[in-house]
Amino acid sequence: MTTSTTPRRFLFVEWEGGGNLPPSLALARQLVTRGHAVRVLGEPCNQDEIQAAGCTFRSYTHAPHRATKAPEADFLRDWEARSTREALARLQDRLMYGPALDYATDTLAELEREPADAVVINYALYGAMAAAEKARVPHALLVPGLYEVPCPGAPPFGLALLPNQSWVGRLRDRLVTRVGTRLFAHGLPALNAARTQLGLDRLRHPWQQFDRADRVLVLTSPAFDWPASSRPPNVCYVGPQLDDPTWAQPWSSPWPADHPDPLLVVSFSTTFQNQVALLQRVIDAMAGLPVRVLVTLGPTLAPERFHAPPNVLLTPSAPHAQVFPQASAVVTHAGHGTVIRALAAGVPLICLPMGRDQPENTVRVVARGAGIRLSSTATVPQVRQAVQRVLADVRFREAAQRFARRIAEEAQQSRAVDLLEELAAPTPPDTVEPGVKTITA
Repeated sequence: MTTSTTPRRFLFVEWEGGGNLPPSLALARQLVTRGHAVRVLGEPCNQDEIQAAGCTFRSYTHAPHRATKAPEADFLRDWEARSTREALARLQDRLMYGPALDYATDTLAELEREPADAVVINYALYGAMAAAEKARVPHALLVPGLYEVPCPGAPPFGLALLPNQSWVGRLRDRLVTRVGTRLFAHGLPALNAARTQLGLDRLRHPWQQFDRADRVLVLTSPAFDWPASSRPPNVCYVGPQLDDPTWAQPWSSPWPADHPDPLLVVSFSTTFQNQVALLQRVIDAMAGLPVRVLVTLGPTLAPERFHAPPNVLLTPSAPHAQVFPQASAVVTHAGHGTVIRALAAGVPLICLPMGRDQPENTVRVVARGAGIRLSSTATVPQVRQAVQRVLADVRFREAAQRFARRIAEEAQQSRAVDLLEELAAPTPPDTVEPGVKTITA
């Protein structure tokens, strides 16, 4: 139900983060449908999909931005990192903290050019958060996957740990959290330098920037993430947004509807992660198996780079919402978007995480019995054996189908758009004390 009958102005601040963008644009599209004006400050390589969502596109001027999604244009290039720690440092130096003043400058310039009733910001863009704080505009952060900030009772994010409430597990969590907190503070001087330039107070840790937001909306299933004994009061799980990216083209199956072989979907990221060799091994593993295989390559991989056996079809894209319900299993890098859409369709997974949030998604899939994990260095026989195992054991599909029922309920009950409308609604000045938040979950 719509909580606001008056059209409001929303500014979304985003970046080309692969699977980060479609959930954000799904919310933006719903706001447009409800009659609100939505513009998106982002990168030129996303202009078409932003406009396809009914939003007005605004390009960064100072902040990093790309005209194309080609690997050579990627300013992060995390596939070149020699360790997880180096990959995190690249993310901090080149996106989160290093260019914070540039993101803040562009966000403030856009708000000055045209005011907004609320700003909605991708959770990696700390400079944009500081800008909304500076402008005193209500703002929400969008977390398109798992919630990464440490919370009591949940294992720390980053090492794909299982929950463990024994005294040994609690000690482990405290030690790992302490190390992780220091790693995430690596870019604090750059962030604080930007905040000083903006006339804002200095933070003791970057995660304090989350506390300044009116809302932190986590776009995943609370049944998928680990439970915690407590979370900050502004954090709200609102369920996943399952819309496919607008660049995914409709797909027509070349196989007859009564084909006896099960369909496998292979999906390895919409962004380049140097995944060509791994994807070729997965394709080779399908040769000779009694399966039909659809491989979606995404916008950064060309079909001519791969050799496919007769039972494997390569395509640039296909809507997951269309093909997953027909699939018997999904073989994937385990990005959040692919995982949560597969579970929403009740399809089990074979996960080969390459980095980023993928190991964390994978450990949750395996712990819930909805799939299995392989190393990204898995051999052709290992991949083939994993596929055969998941297809033969009905328990994997049964676990995935339990998730499908839960996710369907969450999709029907999601308050994400309502909360954004509440955020943008004016508050009578004589009814609220300064600093008191009025949005309810």
